[in-house]
Amino acid sequence: MNLARVLVEKAPGLRYRVWQAAMAVMRRAFAHIGHGTVIMSPMLLQGVERISIGDSVIIRDGVWLAAESETSALSIGDGTYVGHRCHLHSIDPVSIGADCVLADNVMVSTTDHARENRHEVAGTGPIVIGDEVFLGQNAVVLGGVTIGDGATVAAGAVVVKDVPAGAVVGGVPAKVLRASKPSVSGDGDAR
Repeated sequence: MNLARVLVEKAPGLRYRVWQAAMAVMRRAFAHIGHGTVIMSPMLLQGVERISIGDSVIIRDGVWLAAESETSALSIGDGTYVGHRCHLHSIDPVSIGADCVLADNVMVSTTDHARENRHEVAGTGPIVIGDEVFLGQNAVVLGGVTIGDGATVAAGAVVVKDVPAGAVVGGVPAKVLRASKPSVSGDGDAR
């Protein structure tokens, strides 16, 4: 048995346990962090007193969580997975539902730089992301957008308009590629 290989390959599990232990300290700083939630090796945490995170959320390495102003609010629902290097930035409120998946490098932002002074940032409207939404790798969600429950945003898409529940969107700017399919109950009534 190669001990060096065993230590190297077990490192991710060890790192997870270290950050799991660190949650006791983080829990005191945030507005709320639920049971079983782990934030691993964040790049930036700003305005944590305005950030609420549900139960059993996994937030991977290099994430940026910012609730920048007094009117900011960032909430993440139970069971959501936030991939590596995601950037969640709130001046206007950002709400992410339960059981969502944000793949690596996703950006969700209610901020933009002012036109008169590019060093100032301004809000662009709230973002509401429903439950069971999938945001593909490198997707961007801009302010003033609502994404309905069960929607899928393709990798690299830039969402500038509302996305209906269950729809699949992609492109720059994102357009509906497939509308949601109505479910059919056992008695033949469409829901």
